[in-house]
Amino acid sequence: MPPAAPTTQWLEVSLTVNGETAEAVADVLARFAPEGVALEATRLETAPDTDETRPTGDVLVRAYLPVDADLEARRRQLEEALWHLGQILPLPAPNYQPIAETNWSEAWKANFHPMRLGRRLMIIPAWLNPPLEPTDLPIRLDPGMAFGTGTHPTTQLCLLALERHLKPGGRVLDLGTGSGILAIAAAKLGAAHVLGVDIDDEAVRVAGENIVANGVAGQVRIGRGSLAEVLADQYGAEWRGAPLVVANILARVIVTLLAEGLADTVQAGGRLIVSGILDSQAYQVNAALKMAGLNVLAQEQIDDWVAIIADKPEEA
Repeated sequence: MPPAAPTTQWLEVSLTVNGETAEAVADVLARFAPEGVALEATRLETAPDTDETRPTGDVLVRAYLPVDADLEARRRQLEEALWHLGQILPLPAPNYQPIAETNWSEAWKANFHPMRLGRRLMIIPAWLNPPLEPTDLPIRLDPGMAFGTGTHPTTQLCLLALERHLKPGGRVLDLGTGSGILAIAAAKLGAAHVLGVDIDDEAVRVAGENIVANGVAGQVRIGRGSLAEVLADQYGAEWRGAPLVVANILARVIVTLLAEGLADTVQAGGRLIVSGILDSQAYQVNAALKMAGLNVLAQEQIDDWVAIIADKPEEA
């Protein structure tokens, strides 16, 4: 009998922190985790007046370090970086757990459950088949190592905004598509054409698989890239003027993209949804939106996280 193939091992490192601290912790972990960082809600609640499910409370931040010859050095460097962050923000001690490659998916699947959002959207783990209402628009996800399960407030804010602002039959541009959840939602809500782009190869792969699994490959195109590729017409000149653009990234990235021409991807009279913004950062993003010639229509919030909806004035 041939020997079993070697199994890749990972060391899971996790911290449970408040929403304001989660972004800073994720930034630190991302320096040492080659496969990225996941943020998950620790508690969900349903609003009695709307039946919308949304996260509340603390956020679980997790990353995976490869178990190799550099593990101990990488772990010491990570703990040193967390210590320095802890001098600014109170942090709990990190938790460590060894994970085999074969058990990778089970490490996060246990906390990923079906979730209803807004009036019609239903986020469903791909391996489950819960009962659905006739009006439900199911979004089946197997996120793998790409961002976007619908549990984080920033994703929820974008999904709720998409349901309110998307006009069926139009085009939607999704910058930083991650798992493809927003692109899929746009297609399910009636967008005729959706372009989702991401700079991460794993995200592009996972999003492509999720697009096919949800039966929207005819409406959604996934590509590797970001704003520069869109403005260079890599995906077609029509994407330099979409009726609806969504960017769920980070506040500082949004501000940079606005300076680099993000408003040029929004057609006159169109709308831009941006999220990934802490409430303490919202004033910076609002200022950048106005500097780019956009009108701020609304600022919506879940816990410490904010989404901002803006529009582009009609041409004179």
